[in-house]
Amino acid sequence: MRRLLILLSIPFVLLSCGVNKSSFSPSKKYSPEQLAKDYSLYQNILEEHHPSLYWYTPKDSMDYYFDWGRQHLKDSMTEPEFRKVLNYVTAKINCGHTTVRTSKAWSKYSDTVRPGKIFPLSVKVWEDAMVVTTNLNRRDSILKRGTVITKINDRTKTALIDTMLDYISTDGYNRTHKHQSLSNRGYFGSLYTSLFGLREKYNVEYIAADGQINNITIPVYNPAADTVGRTGTRPLQRVPQPSRRERRRMEKAAARLLQVDSVNHTAMMNLNTFGRNAGLRKFFRQSFRTLNNGNIGHLIIDVRSNGGGSVTNSTLLSKYIADQNFKIADSLYALKKGSRYDKYIKDQFWNKLFMTFFTKKRKDGYYHFGYFENRYFKPKKNKHYDGKVYILTGGNSFSATTLFVSSVVKQDNVTVVGEETGGGAYGNSAWLLPDVTLPETGVRFRLPLFRLVIDKTVPKIGKGLQPEVEALPTVDAIRRNADFKVEKAMELIKSDKEKPKSN
Repeated sequence: MRRLLILLSIPFVLLSCGVNKSSFSPSKKYSPEQLAKDYSLYQNILEEHHPSLYWYTPKDSMDYYFDWGRQHLKDSMTEPEFRKVLNYVTAKINCGHTTVRTSKAWSKYSDTVRPGKIFPLSVKVWEDAMVVTTNLNRRDSILKRGTVITKINDRTKTALIDTMLDYISTDGYNRTHKHQSLSNRGYFGSLYTSLFGLREKYNVEYIAADGQINNITIPVYNPAADTVGRTGTRPLQRVPQPSRRERRRMEKAAARLLQVDSVNHTAMMNLNTFGRNAGLRKFFRQSFRTLNNGNIGHLIIDVRSNGGGSVTNSTLLSKYIADQNFKIADSLYALKKGSRYDKYIKDQFWNKLFMTFFTKKRKDGYYHFGYFENRYFKPKKNKHYDGKVYILTGGNSFSATTLFVSSVVKQDNVTVVGEETGGGAYGNSAWLLPDVTLPETGVRFRLPLFRLVIDKTVPKIGKGLQPEVEALPTVDAIRRNADFKVEKAMELIKSDKEKPKSN
């Protein structure tokens, strides 16, 4: 009987799933009342829980931005329109871990819908220039990699970038992280479309090879009409799919990889995450055994794409390199355990349980995580690396990555090469990062619960950790598709090898 009931219920389950899928519309509009309700909740939760809401933006200024957002909710809005308002206000907090996300319904819809028309260009952005890195319209022989863009649809590069930066969250006043975000593949086009709309054609002003300023009109990229590289009438060949074990190996290799040049006694360690599932403990152990056994005297550690992850993993890497005891935090605390808004905060039961067992309320009224506050960690004795280390950093070097770099940057055998880190040198707000879901629209935002001060002796000026040797982008480097930071590190290694050895 039970089996019969289950079988009879299947059609109804399938029907309900079909109704839910078809009922979602990306053009759905929410009433001003619904938007106001979600917005008030958004503001109240930030004011009650965010540990650094006024760290870089004074309260009167933040109140102004909250009011600005509320004034822009007078008419009905779609979810993307509402998110645009939230993104602008959230960016004013100047906290790189506080960001706005789509609703789950929107995310599921995006995963199933066929790709539509998109802005065709990806660019590399920095203070001095905006340069093409990819053009999806592959038949375009004008806007090739390395072409400098000065205007798009009559908006100058400066006006465009300044407007777009207002919608990107960062630690303090760090523009390097914002520029790098715009330079990440697809980000510029996505934000451009969000702010200025999707067009069938774009008028682009650019600097030609002869130095002259020219104009060209390019079409939007339409995946459905892209016939470049299609096989036509040729029979499709079945591509063998990797096994689960092979996929796992490939995923780990993408996350971390050690390459050794045994002839020149040089190695490069690519670390794109400090995540818990990357198998880093074993990777570090094996890597430093290899480096020591091979007498590798120069090591490049590339953390340019490392957005952070587990502090346990970043601290472990520091132990293999640090030449003395080190700490990662002067202070680490949360404002409160819970509030009347707990039901909107993901995993809040576990967050409160964590604070109950691992934090202690002190005289200042905050919940301090004493395990990391002013605790000194000892370097490893076994497999410790004593060679020269060159750490490559950039705008995507964030969160736990900044903690790692900060812990070893002052050593004589460590040189930080590249651009300032995206993560703040003074500190950040993170540790526990639950999503908050707004009930009317389903829009989510990340809410850091702890404030971390890395080094209180560092001026709180809203900057990332600065490189000791700068390696900045140039138009020529982008045009050549050169890895200019690795080139700079190799120059330093060559120079070090050419120095006369002391007796």
